[in-house]
Amino acid sequence: MAVPHAVLASLAVALGVITVTFAVARVRGRYDTIDSAWGAGFAVIAVAEFVVEPRGFGGALMLTVLTVVWGVRLSVHIHRRNVAGGEDRRYREMFARGRRRPVLRMFVRVYLTQALVMWFVALPVVVGQQQPDSFGPLAVAGVMVWCCGFAFEVIGDRQLRRFKADPASSGAVLDTGLWRYTRHPNYFGDACVWWGLYLIAAQQLPGAATVLSPLLMTWLLARGSGKPITERHLAATRPGYRAYIERTSGFFPLPPKKT
Repeated sequence: MAVPHAVLASLAVALGVITVTFAVARVRGRYDTIDSAWGAGFAVIAVAEFVVEPRGFGGALMLTVLTVVWGVRLSVHIHRRNVAGGEDRRYREMFARGRRRPVLRMFVRVYLTQALVMWFVALPVVVGQQQPDSFGPLAVAGVMVWCCGFAFEVIGDRQLRRFKADPASSGAVLDTGLWRYTRHPNYFGDACVWWGLYLIAAQQLPGAATVLSPLLMTWLLARGSGKPITERHLAATRPGYRAYIERTSGFFPLPPKKT
């Protein structure tokens, strides 16, 4: 499959995944279903593109496997977290603001938007799968960056889960483990995962041209819908969080500042 055809096919897959997810959300009565399907959507795109035209056991297979491992792990983690609590307040508020046709508003402004973001961010994987199969030094570096990011995500999520499960931590701020060096080890890890996938794809010029995809993901995590929204809520509801902000790096892991 030529790269332009693969790009268009991946867009169709992303739209299909999100449309099915929206139907499930309507049945469940919970629009935060999109969060549970986010990682899995990337896995579906990667598998669909690889199955249509497998390229061998080098970079194309590595891109597919790493995307599936990351995506499935993230979806399972978020689904377990969401099932344990009520629907995310952000989705309830967005639905309430849609006085006219709120269901259509949620589909267009939330689900369709995330389908386009998913497709664009996945371009390094899609384009990289169509390139001549190879696995050189740049791909090795990409796997190492991916492993670093995946470790930050998994360990950071596990530390946060244990912290929340401890009754003694109620109302406190997690500032130990990875959270001592960055306020968002899971977001930092997510960004590293996609930079790692990009490096694998960047072995050839078409893959290297998809650099805007990991840039967009990093921006969303650090400046867009990730860190800023989370921190505004925590700073307003959790004592001690502002002091935590002052001494701890916001994204890239660094030693804490002395206060």
